[in-house]
Amino acid sequence: MPRCAGTKRDGGRCATIVDGSYCYQHDPERAEERRLNASRAARARHDPEIREIKKLLKDLYAGVLEGRVERAAAAVANQVANTRLRALEVERRIREADELEERLDEMEDVLEKAERRRYVSGR
Repeated sequence: MPRCAGTKRDGGRCATIVDGSYCYQHDPERAEERRLNASRAARARHDPEIREIKKLLKDLYAGVLEGRVERAAAAVANQVANTRLRALEVERRIREADELEERLDEMEDVLEKAERRRYVSGR
């Protein structure tokens, strides 16, 4: 079985079994895709609204345990926090869909140009 031709960070050879020459992580032609994916992941982890909600929930939890916050009020606050989180998730999905649609439009343009060149050149 063929293995990836890439090299790991420790200098060893990648052990991933592949159909071609490289696995996803080492394929030079997919470097830009990996960079974009890493950028999106970094933005998602550092979303200030999510951090704020997590802090509020942590404080709410502590407040209930310490008796500073009534359980009924905490339940309502938790529902609001969950609604905010769902709204953030919907926004993220819409943003992702818009980005994918943009990329698809670009790919369709490239394909149309290639087909026109092929038609004009008579292949």
